[in-house]
Amino acid sequence: MKDTLKHSGMRNKLAQVIAKKGIQDKNVLKAIRKVPRHLFLDSSFEEHAYQDKAFPIGASQTISQPYTVAFQTELLEVKPNDSILEIGTGSGYQTAILLELKAKVFTIERQQELFKKTKLFFEKMGYRPKKIIFGDGYKGLPSDAPFDGIIVTAGAPFVPKPLLSQLKVGGRLVIPVGTDEQIMTRYTRKSEKEFEKEELGLFKFVPLLEDKN
Repeated sequence: MKDTLKHSGMRNKLAQVIAKKGIQDKNVLKAIRKVPRHLFLDSSFEEHAYQDKAFPIGASQTISQPYTVAFQTELLEVKPNDSILEIGTGSGYQTAILLELKAKVFTIERQQELFKKTKLFFEKMGYRPKKIIFGDGYKGLPSDAPFDGIIVTAGAPFVPKPLLSQLKVGGRLVIPVGTDEQIMTRYTRKSEKEFEKEELGLFKFVPLLEDKN
């Protein structure tokens, strides 16, 4: 598949759709206009790639709805050179949006099939996260902490304490919390021991997998 002017026009329309739904961050909308979402999907979904919908990507996982990607990204308040930990690489679409915002992205994927596929795809596309790791997102990435932001792209039944501990003071954790459906939650670290918690609406994600070994 190629990226054409037609695709660019479809991205512009998609950005307009999610702006009408309430996304205001101009840099996030600019990233949505730039990242070729159709290349992150199986070719059979190409015609539908710029609808505001989630689609399956294999290994019982999905590429999130663009509005959800934009909503979570806006909550992170990404600035250039921020270090961002992403839990759940998936197709890599959210990763690419963060890279367009000039973040330093560290990303963890639990599904080996997706990890291998997306790592190759990044190389082919020229996307360069700081690290792409096959591992347990519940543990975070202590070796590269603390982070300016942490984003979890799957539904967590609870908030993993290691993720909170790996935030810088002033840093934000954006995580959908719940089982059947999730409450989008943002934690902002106010001090070493104090966190501000905000609950920001209901969403539905695939579950965040934990390594039970």
